[in-house]
Amino acid sequence: MGAPHVQEVPAVTTTPQAVRRASPRTRRAVTPPDPARALLPSLEPVRMIDEQGNRLPERSDYPEPSADALRELYRRMVIGRRFDLQATTLTKQGRLAVYPSSRGQEACQVGAMLAVRPTDWVFPTYRESMALVSRDIDPVEVLTLLRGDWHCGYDPAARRTAPQCTPLATQTVHAAGVAYGEAYQGHDTVALAFIGDGATSEGDFHEGVNFAAVFKAPVVFFVQNNRYAISVPLSRQTAAPSLAYKGVGYGVPSEQVDGNDPVAVLAVLNRAVAHARAGNGPFLVEAHTYRMEPHTNADDASRYRDGAEVDAWRDRDPIARLAAYLRHLGVLDDGAEAGIAAEAEAYAADLRARMNVQPTVDPLSLFDHVFAEPTPQLVEQREQVRAELAADAEQAADERDAHERGAR
Repeated sequence: MGAPHVQEVPAVTTTPQAVRRASPRTRRAVTPPDPARALLPSLEPVRMIDEQGNRLPERSDYPEPSADALRELYRRMVIGRRFDLQATTLTKQGRLAVYPSSRGQEACQVGAMLAVRPTDWVFPTYRESMALVSRDIDPVEVLTLLRGDWHCGYDPAARRTAPQCTPLATQTVHAAGVAYGEAYQGHDTVALAFIGDGATSEGDFHEGVNFAAVFKAPVVFFVQNNRYAISVPLSRQTAAPSLAYKGVGYGVPSEQVDGNDPVAVLAVLNRAVAHARAGNGPFLVEAHTYRMEPHTNADDASRYRDGAEVDAWRDRDPIARLAAYLRHLGVLDDGAEAGIAAEAEAYAADLRARMNVQPTVDPLSLFDHVFAEPTPQLVEQREQVRAELAADAEQAADERDAHERGAR
């Protein structure tokens, strides 16, 4: 007599309920799916081209973006880096109060903007200036906040872009709430929240991701892991294999990607955005990248990382990597590359000229928008400043008159 036959059960019946209903003989043959396994990221970051721009073996789960999309990605990355360099120079010249550079993270900054629509919402951190200009927001408006103004420079509602957020991780809660509200109203909207590696240790990150998971809000949480939260290395932030694994605990599918591989970044984010837009809830993406410059112009990065580490990452330059691949595809040559570089220089020159115009500032605006109704103390302080300004103006006028009389 042969071994007893065990009936195969179709995959569609392998739910926990089906397993409980099965007979003892059948139950031994049924392996219920592990829902956690579907949430796990790839064991290694997704890569599609190597550091020399050579195509790696294709992955069917991540279709490659079109050649036109990749050429536009390259163009915007070149302009974005030139903008970043110009903003850094403006800071050294005193035109900006502070500037957090994102040089080295161009694939993440620009790729994220090409993955979403103008009607989608974006929630940036203080480091996303390059992403915002890639979203076609006026660069002078983007730098207004970093210039020291009281507002962000652009209209958040019109641009569907929240103000750049300095407190760590608070934008994740905002993104989850807006995404849920948009879905509740039946709008075809995805929210994309930028997050730094250090921000994943904050309570707001937990609240935002957990809320989005429970209410299936269409959010993509995009973690740019650039290795340091100011001076705190990643090893002091988490003991997880990667930050992408943080999604599993919330029931959120996650993926990790080589953040210096522009092709892979755009492919992974395209899939994440499509997942959220289809009504499947949030998606978490971790990009492994590197911040080439200090945290801000006020930081001395040499105190916590050495030059050899920076040099190693310089060899993984995302722009050079994509340029080499586009040349392999035959959609970029010397002439096209020179044309894009010239466009980037013109962009920087225009920004430089406009930022070198001294803004007209009303000192009394300091008291605007402090309270809905000014308090008596605020009114008194405003009048005191007004009187001091009037006295200064009168003194300056007297000095000019005296100078003119002496000249005659």
